[in-house]
Amino acid sequence: MSNTDQTTSRVADATPDNWVYRWLPRAAWPYAQLARLDRPIGWQLLMWPCFWSAGMAANVTAAAGSFSLRQFAAHLFLFFVGAVVMRGAGCTYNDLIDHEIDAKVARTRSRPLPSGRATRRQAKVFMVAQALVGLAILLQFNTFSIFLGIASLAVVALYPFAKRFTDWPQFFLGLAFSWGALMGWAAVFGTVSFAAFVMYVAAVAWTIGYDSIYAHQDREDDALIGVRSTARLFGENTANWLIGLYGLTLALLAVAYMLAHLGFVAYLGLIAAGIAFVWQIKVLDIDDTAQCLKLFRFNHIVGAIIFAGLLFAIPFA
Repeated sequence: MSNTDQTTSRVADATPDNWVYRWLPRAAWPYAQLARLDRPIGWQLLMWPCFWSAGMAANVTAAAGSFSLRQFAAHLFLFFVGAVVMRGAGCTYNDLIDHEIDAKVARTRSRPLPSGRATRRQAKVFMVAQALVGLAILLQFNTFSIFLGIASLAVVALYPFAKRFTDWPQFFLGLAFSWGALMGWAAVFGTVSFAAFVMYVAAVAWTIGYDSIYAHQDREDDALIGVRSTARLFGENTANWLIGLYGLTLALLAVAYMLAHLGFVAYLGLIAAGIAFVWQIKVLDIDDTAQCLKLFRFNHIVGAIIFAGLLFAIPFA
């Protein structure tokens, strides 16, 4: 395969040395790209609220003397696999809805559908296959969690249309991407507590923040074709909005921790995450698209820091 052929088979915002292009046959590339396997940040950001909630539930059960390490590990594995496949299914659905819009945006016109490397029929079949794997994962949980997971599909279905009728599509993304903050708790207790709900709202604020940074990459193209976003809404005031959104994230997580009676180690994770948030806001340049992408991806580290605080706070003794 020539270098030119390899380049035209890739998408613009994926790193050229990722595992998809090194290990998968070229025929599989369009499907991997539809699922965003060449851009793992999406499933990582979808996974962390699940892990946070599972970590908070683990702290509560450990304090009560009913913690099961086997169950905790199993749930984390299921949430990991579920995040990968459902993010893939969601992205494939999003690409089907945004086919025409993606063709008009520089960053997205290299995706499989607008570039012609995959047909709509192929994308639909692939989306259903991923969704079935996601259903198999969901069926491993309790009945309440199964219905709770199914309920999330309403938000997922609405999200791709949000950019057409509101300046806050990132809010709808937050509603979908933060659902795991409810699922982690429900998987253990078969219900949703107020602490889990507060964590959910915190994750929504976090998502609006990091995805606003991401959306600045497309700000000019979005303005030309009439696509709405918080990046366009916030504009030059993005840093101030991030102070509010990231600050709200930390404050609500602290409230969730207090409601769940977590130990002080969990709060150390929030302090470290707060430092990471301050750094993001301090260095942000909304006109530097490469930097915006890097700062967006950095939120994977933030999610890991918060989970680490919860993990080390579990009173195993």
